[in-house]
Amino acid sequence: MGQIMGSYDAKKIDLYMDDKPSFDPQAGFSYERQKREMVANETDLVSARIPPEFRDYCSHYLLDYQVCRYKHMPFLYKCAHEKHEYLNCEQRDYILRMKEFERERRLRVREQRLVGVA
Repeated sequence: MGQIMGSYDAKKIDLYMDDKPSFDPQAGFSYERQKREMVANETDLVSARIPPEFRDYCSHYLLDYQVCRYKHMPFLYKCAHEKHEYLNCEQRDYILRMKEFERERRLRVREQRLVGVA
């Protein structure tokens, strides 16, 4: 069993942090949702010595930030823009993951409700 994430009611519907989505990602949307893809290559991340826990959808911003830090050491204030872009990307990613988790939770509750009625 994985770790509980989200609201207190998530464990009532057997929803854990590491669970994969069980519903069609396009269900309920009138437009085509784009699949998220990594921008940075794995070889670039390995060569830049980016730890595995930081290899996510914002890794390309982290690479830019690390390059800037290398170029401007010890004047790291010159990399404020790159750091800001990276942190904003991480925040947007977190919000998107929370929205997807909440969507999964609501769809599971809806499914249980519809099965209970029938």
